[in-house]
Amino acid sequence: MLCEPRTARRARLLVSAALHTWNLSDLVETGMLMVSELVGNSVQHTACRLIHVSVRRIAIDRVRIGVTENSSRLPEMGGGESGREGGRGLFLVEVMGDRWGYDLHRRGKTVWVELVVEGGEKPGLA
Repeated sequence: MLCEPRTARRARLLVSAALHTWNLSDLVETGMLMVSELVGNSVQHTACRLIHVSVRRIAIDRVRIGVTENSSRLPEMGGGESGREGGRGLFLVEVMGDRWGYDLHRRGKTVWVELVVEGGEKPGLA
């Protein structure tokens, strides 16, 4: 996907489709917000041309949403001061996700957030 603001819409659709496929409708709203924030951070804070969005069911009780890009600039938690536009992306990810982090690669990184699946049911097939 191109590293541009309109990519967030495609990323939200991807997350929504994956979560609905796994019968995790209760996570769709949070998942779409999380991927929007991660894509937004890549667009705003890096000079990347392309990003890769992933949604994985890494455990029965856990979904991981990640955005990979070629920038090695580490993510920074903004202050989230009231009245200030921006700076709240990772703060929202911190508060609404179960945990978040990043994995460095030879060329770039993946910033990810994990959501907890209540009840930990096996993924459904659609």
